[in-house]
Amino acid sequence: MNKVPLLLVPHHRKAWKPVTRKGDKIGSGSKFSGKPWLAKGETYPECQNCGKPMQLFLQLNLQDLPKPLLGEFGEGLLQMFYCTNSEPACEVDCEAFFPFAKSELLRVIQPKGEPQEIDEALPVDSFPARTITGWKELNDYPNWEEAEQLGLELSDDEIEAMEDYYPISGDKLGGWPNWVQGVEYPACPSCGETMRLVFQLDSEDNLPYMFGDVGCGHITQCKTHKEQVAFGWACG
Repeated sequence: MNKVPLLLVPHHRKAWKPVTRKGDKIGSGSKFSGKPWLAKGETYPECQNCGKPMQLFLQLNLQDLPKPLLGEFGEGLLQMFYCTNSEPACEVDCEAFFPFAKSELLRVIQPKGEPQEIDEALPVDSFPARTITGWKELNDYPNWEEAEQLGLELSDDEIEAMEDYYPISGDKLGGWPNWVQGVEYPACPSCGETMRLVFQLDSEDNLPYMFGDVGCGHITQCKTHKEQVAFGWACG
């Protein structure tokens, strides 16, 4: 891996790549796709555009994160549901590349009691589940644009030397966002503050799904209002 410019070293962040295995972990486990934890009597989340069940893209048990992140994003389960239906094309109709689209649901819930059985409510085209069994810790660094916002000036050679390595691509927890286009942190609907990265979902990594033309998406959260979570993506 290429050498990181010295200017960026003080601005490193820890990132964690998920270690996964095939199959579902029923209940409140962390996973990609599969059966989400739903309370007894709760209706399976449906797309506000087409009215059909949305796919579970990610469920994170916030109590099972790496130790440095325990409590950072709150407690409970962070769940992301996303509509992949093509008739109608909800992703396009709802402009799901923008945060807070009608064809997606991001939420933090507190699981209590036994979850309900939901076999019949799952989308017919649900992706194969992958259970998160652990995390691989890595150092991550900002791209040139965020470095510039930090008051750092990288040379063209430094940018070229690191752009294939940092920010880290693929699915990851924490770290610096691998922006495909420009920096696009959303603002918290409650307080207007810039939301911070929780999880990066990349095209065709642990989910067999491509965001646009090999795009990359980011789950963000307000540091103060932890119930405010969002997802947006961009492609080249």
